[in-house]
Amino acid sequence: MALFVYIAIYASLLIFLIGCVRRVWQYASTPIHLRWELYPVPHEAPERVKHGGSYFETGDWWTKPQHSNHIGELRVMIPEMLFLKGLWEFNRRLWVPSFLFHFGLYLLIGAIVLVGFGAAFPLLVPSLATSGFWIVLAGVYHIMAYAGATISVAGAILLFLRRATDPALKNYTKPADFFNLVFFIIAFGLVAAGYFARSPQSAGVGDVARGLLRFDRALHVNPLFGLGVALSSALAAYIPYTHMSHFIAKYFTYHDVRWDDRPNVRGGSIESAVAEYLTYRPTWSAAHVGADGKKNWLDVATTNPAQEVRK
Repeated sequence: MALFVYIAIYASLLIFLIGCVRRVWQYASTPIHLRWELYPVPHEAPERVKHGGSYFETGDWWTKPQHSNHIGELRVMIPEMLFLKGLWEFNRRLWVPSFLFHFGLYLLIGAIVLVGFGAAFPLLVPSLATSGFWIVLAGVYHIMAYAGATISVAGAILLFLRRATDPALKNYTKPADFFNLVFFIIAFGLVAAGYFARSPQSAGVGDVARGLLRFDRALHVNPLFGLGVALSSALAAYIPYTHMSHFIAKYFTYHDVRWDDRPNVRGGSIESAVAEYLTYRPTWSAAHVGADGKKNWLDVATTNPAQEVRK
């Protein structure tokens, strides 16, 4: 069983990383988005952010270097990532189940990081393996794992019920949404059930992590616990290939769409990119645009379809 668990974890980790890199490349290589012109942009100077201003207020701004306020970005991103601030402000009824689900995942991710640290470091410094610090660390990641699994499963169940019963979500709910939530519930439920049902001689979370690094095939893993770990690993590998990869899309949505206020200067990267985009031949079905696949964007943008129709 140990070998099965190790293969599942390593294979899933590889597939997960490949999927994340693929998503990042996919979003990073898309054409420049139309600027939203929404102010204030958080990376502006704090005094401008207060009144919704921008560097365009500065005289001869195109001749001056621009400086980004990364602290300002973090002040917006951290509350959004950890506490779903936007959902709290605009859809508070959906905030509770979504927050429980996501915050539980964050606790589980943090527990996994601590487990990996606790397994790897004593291998490098064996004398620290039995120190009090590692005992405390084990207690911390066990609490985080218990709380994370419980909170996340509760959130997933509430989201499932909400999608199944709320008419307002009907148009936004597909069978895949229910499948994904059930996947989380079953995977985390099996891990928890297997962990608590294991015998004292069976491996725990820390034992599996250490065995994974040493590839200890003699490790005794409870079958139910091993199945839950393997299924949870498969879930992690599955996420980047679905719309649940929005954790990657969100970064690009903020930085390349909402907050992209780079100036379009002559000879710059934006000018050269737009020049290339103007050669694309769009094939939109909307007749009034005239995007028939024969005209490029430059032709479409400099043609008045209404005048052509009158002719």
